[in-house]
This record gives sequence, C-alpha cells and structure tokens, in this order.
Amino acid sequence: MTRDTIPDERFRAAVERLRVPGMGTEVVAPLLSQLVHLVRPHRVLEVGMGYTTPFLAKALAEAEELSRTEAAALVRKTLPYLADGRELDEAWIDSEPALLLPGGYREPYRPRFVAVDDLSDTSSSAPLVTEVLADLGLAERVTVVNSDMRGAVGRLPEEFRPIDFAWVDAWDCLYFFENFWELIDPDGGIVVMHYLMTYPEGEAILEYIADTQRMAPGEFEMLNLLESRKLRQNSMTVLRRTGGSRPRQYSDTGQRPRLGDRVRADAAALASSLEAHGAV
Repeated sequence: MTRDTIPDERFRAAVERLRVPGMGTEVVAPLLSQLVHLVRPHRVLEVGMGYTTPFLAKALAEAEELSRTEAAALVRKTLPYLADGRELDEAWIDSEPALLLPGGYREPYRPRFVAVDDLSDTSSSAPLVTEVLADLGLAERVTVVNSDMRGAVGRLPEEFRPIDFAWVDAWDCLYFFENFWELIDPDGGIVVMHYLMTYPEGEAILEYIADTQRMAPGEFEMLNLLESRKLRQNSMTVLRRTGGSRPRQYSDTGQRPRLGDRVRADAAALASSLEAHGAV
C-alpha cells in the first residue's frame, strides 16, 4: 500500500457522510476519479463542492504516487539498455511498466486542486467537505476558495493557469463557459459539466455551446452522456478544448513506436535525474 493510499472501506465510510441522494453524483464521482487517472491533469478546478470532492482529491494523490513509482520502474528497466548501448525495442516497450513514454516523466507530477463554493446551498453537503477531507488526510490536497462562481475568477491562485481539468457542478454552467473558458488549457483541457440534459434551461445552454462550436470549428470537442434512468441530475457534458492542440504522433503506420534518439535521450535524462536524487 502506497503512502497516499486510503483503504477502500475507510474512504467509503467517510464519503457516505457527503452523499445527498438528490444530487445524483454516485456514479459521476467514481467516473471523475478515473478520468483524473486517465489524463493526469496538473491543475484541477471544481466548482460546487460535495460528494465528488474527496474522489478527485484521492485520485490526484494516487496519481501522484503512481507517477513516482512508474518513473522509478521505467528507469530500472531502461538502465540495462543504456549500460549495454542497446537500442530500445519491443521487449522494452512491453515489459513492466509497459508502454510508458519517458518524456512524460521528465518533470515530477505534482497536481494542484482548487475547489470553489460559497457554502450557501442548504441542500448541499459542501460545508462538511473540509472535515471529511481532514479525516481522510486529504485536506492539504485541496485549496478551498469560499466564493460563488461569479466572484471566483479573480480569487483563483495566480499560478493556477492553465486549468487542465474542470468539474462544474453548479447551476450557472453558461457563466462558466463564457467566463472561465479562456483559463482552460487550449491543448486538450477538459471541462465536465453536470446535469444539462432533459430540461429546457439546460438544453438551451447545450444548444448555445453547440452553436459556439459550429462558429469556431476546431476550438473544442463536445460529448453528452445521459443516465437515462434518472429523472434529473442525470447527465454529464464533456468539453475538450482543442484550439491549441500540439500534434502527438508516437508511432508510425501499424502502431510501430518511434524509439529513436528523442525517446532514448529522454530515458537517459530521466535515469540521470532519479539516480541523482536516489529515487531508483
């Protein structure tokens, strides 16, 4: 068990205190956690604290610890190749930790998480979040900004740019889209908005966003996911900003990875850095 791992039983018991059945985030929260593991964002914003907050904080803690262990294991499997002057090969790719790109580990992964809430919603569990985070040892993982959405832009930490991942569980998603969008990383930054489908006001916001997408082709991608068995609080809208995306082509035709000088140089630099810090 890694130092940032929280036993599942303890975590479930703690977050149960935050569960409000009418908020509809029982499935959403674990999905957000898995998205964090998938994309490993560096700057995560949550607007509307509650049940999802500890899931995001725990996922970031786990991803940071996993990044450290992956980097060390990546170096250990690479050192024999470097020592013998051998080229990296398919066996190197497929051995554990498999498929990893050394360049993705050159800089330590130290994510930041800012959560915004003015604690005014009496039906929300937001006022209990900091207590639950403290019980789980996750309080230092979250910077809480006590503000409504409209006052939050100017209160975000100065260095909290660009935002790689935003979870918006608040009524005024249109305000977020119009006023926070430029803070989102144009190279693939992700915004996930809650409950915009199956009611008139939400559908109007979705149409507005779709119109914006049509007028600015290539600026972002959009996907709506529906929990069709639920009467409300039953959807997620995922926007991925792409206007400034850098090309990433790691393989040639037939998925033959490019294991040339750049990958080898990154592997050597990573090995040198971790060995210098005694991390291998």
